Amino acid sequence: MSATQLSLFPYLEHQTAPRPRDFIPVYTPTLGQCEEEYVLDAVRSGWISSLGEYVNRFERDFASFCGVAHGVSVCNGTVALHLALHALGIGAGDEVIVPALSFVASANAVQYTGAKPVFADVDPVTWTIDPVAIERLITPRTKAIMPVHLYGHPAKMVEINAIAQAHGLWVVEDAAEAHGAAIGQQRTGGLGQIGAFSFYANKIITTGEGGMLTTDDAALAARCRLLRDHAMPPERRYWHDEVGFNYRMTNLQAAVGVAQMARIAQFIERKRCIARQYSEMLADLPGITLPAEAAGCTNVYWMYSVLVDAPYQLTRDELIPALRERGIDSRPFFHPLDTLPPYRSENPMPIALGLSRQGLNLPSAPSLTDEQIEYICATLRSLAK
Repeated sequence: MSATQLSLFPYLEHQTAPRPRDFIPVYTPTLGQCEEEYVLDAVRSGWISSLGEYVNRFERDFASFCGVAHGVSVCNGTVALHLALHALGIGAGDEVIVPALSFVASANAVQYTGAKPVFADVDPVTWTIDPVAIERLITPRTKAIMPVHLYGHPAKMVEINAIAQAHGLWVVEDAAEAHGAAIGQQRTGGLGQIGAFSFYANKIITTGEGGMLTTDDAALAARCRLLRDHAMPPERRYWHDEVGFNYRMTNLQAAVGVAQMARIAQFIERKRCIARQYSEMLADLPGITLPAEAAGCTNVYWMYSVLVDAPYQLTRDELIPALRERGIDSRPFFHPLDTLPPYRSENPMPIALGLSRQGLNLPSAPSLTDEQIEYICATLRSLAK
């Protein structure tokens, strides 16, 4: 491999796994020879923008993986959410119920449409949106529910879909963190009317940036495809009946995605193995609450996340710098959306707020070695004394 070729992929597999006493990041992408070959093929073909064989192939592969009929690729996960909401006709005066504990993109995408995000508290065990809280928030203005499969655990979709059906609401899955998570045999992305995924560099599979919408609704998929390309109908070029968006994925990104899809099952199995190792080594550590996997659900553990509370000797906020001093990266849970300045509420959600103050994401990349996991767990134990 030439130096020029290597520079295209600074995180090739033999470079991504740090030695156990090197600094261990929360996440690193796992890229290899196949990703390089496909990107170089796209470059050499000249099809580097949104036209090219890899875009269509990636959409087909990912839709099939999710068990749905249609995949619509986009440039990132946030615009995937926005495009889904816009395609469903959600706009000014409408309300969308969103979990209080999520990344800000969930609320921002609603705000982009002119609708209002309405925040529901979360379940204390799965950390995902609480169906009971949803019921209390439905008004005549409510048009959709946006469950978030937080940190890789699926939301309570059976209950959520029942509520949505009873009230005539859309269900838009925010599955940005949950590629391959499932309830029974049905994977995320196929549990509502439409699902939205992210392929940012720290996701289970990556295209650098990028996103995907998944649905079984052919008309909805066609609507999303139209809107993502400036609302220009394929049969009449440069004609626009409405305002659209430039939300397309490039063939270069899709080339990486196609290569990643060949190993998505391997990545998920490794992440579940990492979670089992963490859970076995931390099971009896007082003050550390381990992540759940509800009955009938498959948690893909995008992040291996724990809660830190008494009698552990350090608070969560004290533990983060202590781990960093010992070469271990970590990060806190998201701030509840209703505590952020653009969305601040006078009555913050108590469960989301408590989880946010105690939650900690530990290193979770598929490239994490067994020796590194042992070191991280031993360090957590030593700091507890």
